[in-house]
Amino acid sequence: MTAGVKAGDELPPLTIPITRTLIVAGAIASRDYQDVHHDAELAREKGSPDIFMNILTTNGLVGRYVTDHFGPRAVLRKVAIRLGAPNHPGDTMVLTGTVTEVDGDTARVRVLGVNGVGHHVTGTVTVEVPR
Repeated sequence: MTAGVKAGDELPPLTIPITRTLIVAGAIASRDYQDVHHDAELAREKGSPDIFMNILTTNGLVGRYVTDHFGPRAVLRKVAIRLGAPNHPGDTMVLTGTVTEVDGDTARVRVLGVNGVGHHVTGTVTVEVPR
C-alpha cells in the first residue's frame, strides 16, 4: 500500500503565477508554435484578450504538482485532463488535489486548477509510489 495515503487525503494547494514567460517558455519547450501562445497581437486578432497557456504546459504543471507531493520515486501512470478557462498572463492558478482511490502502490488523484476566470483544468492523475 502507498504508505500513509488514503482516499480523502487532500494535497496542499500549489499557487502558480501565470507569467508571459511561463506561457511562452512552455509553448517553446513543447514545440507548440501556435501564435496564440506567443504573439499577443495575433491572439487578439483571433478573439483572445491575450496569449494563453497551451495544454501541454498545463499537463506538465499538473504532473509536477502530483509528483512533488508524492516524492521523487513517484511515477505518473496516467494523466487525464480537460481544459476550461484559459490561463492568461497576470493571472494566478491554484492547483488542488484529493486522493480518490488507493490500490496497492497506486493512488488516483482528482486535480482541479482554478484561475481568476474559473476552472482552468480538471482531471485525474494515476500515480505509482513504489515502496
